[in-house]
Order: sequence, then structure tokens, then C-alpha cells
Amino acid sequence: MGSPYYVGYRVGDQEVGLDPHGHRGAGAVAYYLVDDIKESLQQLLEAGAETLQDVKDVGGGKLVASVKDTDGNAIGLMQNA
Repeated sequence: MGSPYYVGYRVGDQEVGLDPHGHRGAGAVAYYLVDDIKESLQQLLEAGAETLQDVKDVGGGKLVASVKDTDGNAIGLMQNA
């Protein structure tokens, strides 16, 4: 999959994506597939994480969000359509 804002590669069930406008300075961000992105995001925030990107539809109903945990690590969440 390729577009001006995202390039993705799929091998089996694993997807690797490159975002040219990704989190500068955060390094690589692993996105975890979740069933309910809003609930998962809220749980991370309640545990002390800070929002890097609120829930966003990146096309076709796929939702992504990301946080910085209390150790400064970026964590991504992804919910399929």
C-alpha cells in the first residue's frame, strides 16, 4: 500500500508501515492491534501515559492513536475497520 502519507508492507498478518510525517524524535513506533481503541487509549492514559496522537481515522475506517508512556516510550494503538 502506498500513498503520500503512508507506505505499508504486509507479510501474512504482520504489517509494517512507514509514515513520513511520523513522530519526530520518538524513533520507531510499534502499533498494537486492539479491539476497542478508545478503551485501550483511556487505560494507558489512566496509567500515566501522555497523548502523542489522539484517535484518528487513517483511511478505510482504520483507527490509530499513540501515547508516550511514563518511561518516554512511544506506544501506538491500531483498530481495524
